[in-house]
Amino acid sequence: MRELAESSLRLHLGAVDDVIVLLYFVTVLGVGLVARRAVRTSNDFFLSGRALPAWVTGLAFVSANLGAIEMLGMAANGAQYGAMTLHYYWVGAIPAMVFLGLVMMPFYYGSQVRSVPEYLRRRFNDQAHLFNAITFAVAQLLIAGINLFALALVVHDLLGWPLWTAILVAAAVVLAYITLGGLSSAIYNEVLQFFVILAGLLPVTIVGLVRVGGINGLAEKVRQSSLGDAGLHTWSGTASSGNPLAANWFGIIFGLGFVLSFGYWTTNFAEVQRALSARNMSAARRTPLIAAYPKLLIPVLTVIPGLVALVTIHGLGAKTGDLQYNNAIPLLMRDLLPNGVLGIAVTGLLAAFMAGMAANISGFNTVFTYDIWQAYLAKNRPDGYYLSVGRVATVLGVAIGIGTAFLAAGYNNIMNYLQALFSLFNAPLFAAFIIALFWKRMTAWAGFWGLLSGTAAALTVYGLYLAKVLHFGSDLGESFWGAGIGFVVVGVVAALVTAVTRPKSDEELSGLVWGVGRTRISAGVLAGDRAWYRNPWLLGGVAMTLAIVLYVPFW
Repeated sequence: MRELAESSLRLHLGAVDDVIVLLYFVTVLGVGLVARRAVRTSNDFFLSGRALPAWVTGLAFVSANLGAIEMLGMAANGAQYGAMTLHYYWVGAIPAMVFLGLVMMPFYYGSQVRSVPEYLRRRFNDQAHLFNAITFAVAQLLIAGINLFALALVVHDLLGWPLWTAILVAAAVVLAYITLGGLSSAIYNEVLQFFVILAGLLPVTIVGLVRVGGINGLAEKVRQSSLGDAGLHTWSGTASSGNPLAANWFGIIFGLGFVLSFGYWTTNFAEVQRALSARNMSAARRTPLIAAYPKLLIPVLTVIPGLVALVTIHGLGAKTGDLQYNNAIPLLMRDLLPNGVLGIAVTGLLAAFMAGMAANISGFNTVFTYDIWQAYLAKNRPDGYYLSVGRVATVLGVAIGIGTAFLAAGYNNIMNYLQALFSLFNAPLFAAFIIALFWKRMTAWAGFWGLLSGTAAALTVYGLYLAKVLHFGSDLGESFWGAGIGFVVVGVVAALVTAVTRPKSDEELSGLVWGVGRTRISAGVLAGDRAWYRNPWLLGGVAMTLAIVLYVPFW
């Protein structure tokens, strides 16, 4: 294969490619128009009237995560860190998704909360609720900016559009279909986008493997690359940080597999919102469990192309220019795919970017409307008023997302930027949440001060790392340790404050804490949902078993 160091990323789309991309945009907007007919109340707009089947919410759940960060970031990690990127899936996602479905959804769905911050308001107090609502809203706008910037950068490099044009066009399309149809529009488009993404990236993987001589050929070439044999292993070499990821087994399991992973999948409302829109408790619990199965196999579309790019693209990994790790997928698309198939691949990338951004914006508009505006600024207004506020919040969120898009420009690997955000916002929240769920003695003020202290601690660690006062080996190492430190600080502060403050009564905590009262696990469950093959414990157990088995060839 020719060297790519002196070539441009620019694609030359044919007429068929242009038609495919245009049809996708028309279809997305059409879904928004159709979904608008079902929006009559704020509950319809923000939670799809809690009426969607599990297979729809399950595919939307995984598609909402399958955004720019996943496609470009994980392929970049595959090229930079090799097989150790698999940890983000099999340790860093599956256990947390299973835990959400089996343990936490009964509390979310059974208590009929409309958001994760609203759960904290019931469990703790207004102060903890408002703090979480604000930090969540800020995080979603920052992550929406990552999706927007990544989309604009790729469209600019591949198609030649100016950055601002690409940003505005993508933002306008997402704004249109969410404003029209609310969460239902976002979810049904995410289901469509899931299949478009598969259709777009499968050809890259298949053709890439053929070009390097199949799996065995790829493995041999990775051994000869800058990663060496370490690029083919996940756990070997993690007794110390002397591995491509620069992280030891404890940092991987505790920092990534527990704090960051559980913090993201179990408390990130942009994901949980999909499960809350399900038609009953059984469907809500199965939502993340159904999503776990495609998540197990998504590395085929991300990590393998990243490795192919590593061994075929000379000079990949430059700090600036076309050869950054983030461009691994676009470079492969340009050089491996013919016209027609290229249009499908470009559409898959566009779908990935918009799915991620739509999840961020739909989560933002719900929390802003219910947990900030209705709770503290404009109480007891008619339902139609909050529906209008939600649409205005959508416009506001997209506008701010445009402004935050260029914050991602300073990162050679956008996945590292995302992990830093998770360590700041999600890890402390998960610590407060998991302690509160299983320890009824934890008080309301312990929740607030724990959240505040943990977030401050993670932010301090991140600042000291940027100032080169602390050293963790890599950006990801910082994220793992920053998340772990934030988690521990929450626990320590919560224990100290609980010791000197008064807990809520069992009556106040009923249905909010494990073992106190009852959650409505069986409420509204349809007869068909009780079939043995839909049992959440069976689905979760099989997913966990597969996550372990898949590790064996890459140990």
